Amino acid sequence: MGTVTLGVSIAVPEPYGSLLQERRASFGDPAAYGIPTHVTLLPPTEAEAADLPAIEAHLSQIATAGRPFPMRLSGTGTFRPLSPVVYVQVVEGASACSWLQKRVREASGPLVRELQFPYHPHVTVAHGIEEEAMDRAYEELSSYEAAWTCGSFALYEQGADGVWRKINEFPFGAGGGAPAVPAQGGSSMDQPSLYP
Repeated sequence: MGTVTLGVSIAVPEPYGSLLQERRASFGDPAAYGIPTHVTLLPPTEAEAADLPAIEAHLSQIATAGRPFPMRLSGTGTFRPLSPVVYVQVVEGASACSWLQKRVREASGPLVRELQFPYHPHVTVAHGIEEEAMDRAYEELSSYEAAWTCGSFALYEQGADGVWRKINEFPFGAGGGAPAVPAQGGSSMDQPSLYP
C-alpha cells in the first residue's frame, strides 16, 4: 500500500479561514491555496497507508475525551530568524491545543514522533517567502482578530500535487461535538479535560 504524508490540525472556520488564505496568497506565498488555514496538532508525518484505520481510531478516542473550547487569534508573531515563518497568534485555546497535540503524538499511539521545535500553536500566514513580504504580512495582520468555539480537529493527507485534503473530522465529546458531562455526583477529577 505504501506510505502517506499525514497531518492533524484544527481548521480555522469561515469566514476567517478563507480570508487568511487569501491574505497569505497576497503576500506571495505559493503554498497558500494548497494548505487550508489551520492550527497544527501534528506536522507533516510519514505513515504506512495500512495504518490509517488504527490512526483514525486513535484520533477518535482523543476527540471523544476532549471538550469544545474557545479559540481566539490576535495579532502577529514570527519564528524568524530561526524559521522563515510569520503567523497569527493563538491567544486563547493554546493550552487546549497543547493538550491535544501531546495526545496525538503519545508513545502508546500510532503517530509517535519528535518535534523539530517546541510546540507553539499558531496560524501560519507567510512561510519561506522574501523578507520584505514577510515584513508586510507581519505588519498588515498585526491588528487581526478572530474568535470561535473549536468543536473538532481533522486528519489531512498531502497529495502528490502538494495539496492537503481532509480525510476525516473528529468532533469532541461522546455526543458528536456536544460537551461530555460528568456523571452526577462523580468527581470531575475522573474526567479527561482539555485543560491541564
